[in-house]
Amino acid sequence: MKIKYTAPLRGELAVPGDKSISHRSIMFGALAQGRTEVSHFLTGADCLSTISCFRQMGIEIEQNGPDVTVFGKGLHGLSAPADILDAGNSGTTVRLMSGILAGQRFSSVITGDASICRRPMKRVIQPLTEMGADIVSQQDNGCAPLALHPAQLHGIHYSSPVASAQVKSCVLLAGLYADGKTSVTEPVVSRNHSELMLRYFGADLSLDGTTAAISPEPSLTGQKINVPGDISSAAYFIAAALLVPGSEVLLKNVGVNPTRDGMLRVCQAMGADITLLNEDHSGAEPSADLLVRSSALHGTTIEGEIIPTLIDEIPVLAVLAAFAEGTTVIRDAAELKVKESDRIAVMADNLSRIGCDVEATDDGMIIRGGRPLHGAAVDSHKDHRVAMSLAVAALACSGEMEIRDSDCVTISYPGFYQDLQMLCR
Repeated sequence: MKIKYTAPLRGELAVPGDKSISHRSIMFGALAQGRTEVSHFLTGADCLSTISCFRQMGIEIEQNGPDVTVFGKGLHGLSAPADILDAGNSGTTVRLMSGILAGQRFSSVITGDASICRRPMKRVIQPLTEMGADIVSQQDNGCAPLALHPAQLHGIHYSSPVASAQVKSCVLLAGLYADGKTSVTEPVVSRNHSELMLRYFGADLSLDGTTAAISPEPSLTGQKINVPGDISSAAYFIAAALLVPGSEVLLKNVGVNPTRDGMLRVCQAMGADITLLNEDHSGAEPSADLLVRSSALHGTTIEGEIIPTLIDEIPVLAVLAAFAEGTTVIRDAAELKVKESDRIAVMADNLSRIGCDVEATDDGMIIRGGRPLHGAAVDSHKDHRVAMSLAVAALACSGEMEIRDSDCVTISYPGFYQDLQMLCR
């Protein structure tokens, strides 16, 4: 795809539903008794993979666009799949479902596409094995496909070496099937959608600092879930509106969970004009409308405890840093190396192609911003967040940007380019 600057971004937009919450609404709805009704569900490929896996295990799921109904069968209502479970490109599906599958009375195998089969799964294999799970990497390389067989799970206390919502959620979900309380302590708190939603469905879950603990065999009950807009999807329009002179965009009903809002905090530290309107804290997941106006940005340092709250937004923050005056340093983000691509190396390479002074480090980047940047041929490496970040960069560059494998955005935001075009008219 070829993109170049056309006009300031103007107008209103409701971004698709939050990907993390959409995944969990299907999983927890399947494990609950009765009907779970989900509105504003994200219909990207990743979340559709989760639906497909649960249908294979006997769960009836009706979908009408962003409205989904899950007919749950309770904690022990899943049935053995007739074939291998295919998670597609979704690491969330593989890791969270590993916790659920570890507690079932049937054997299963879960895998994904070529990218998933290179991503590290030892981080969930280890704690599940400590709980007594029978889980193995079929290729003996710590990656999918993962084979799981029936086993008695034991409640444990797991100290996670990384702040990862996927690891934490996997262990807590396995804890639903354990013989005692299960707890997970993280270095810092990662996104907490699982904790909020499990409580909402009726689980006995407690929080103490960076530790979450769950009791086994709860009676989960189907619920109504209105998924807020995904702040990770909103991030691209926030960045575009900040960078393109004369822009003003209102992003409606965006999730602003404090474990996910690091993007907003960093942008404001860089001098961004972002106003939160119509804040709603009535439900488990807070939301707000975001009014974003073009701004003169300056460099900053992104490190430490804020990293887990914006890990998916670092590629687009790197784009902001490339156009900001001064130096931006990103540290403590080595997790980016094991995403859909090595996002540190890929973003550093692509930013250098458009004329940015950027240096990749072991755990982040050093970006010396403020230079005039130009369009070039760039490569998404089939990583949806890289592709969308490069599309934002194209709007602030001189000339034309050609993005290779740009269609990978369907993983999380099928209508991304149409929405971007709509705001640029």
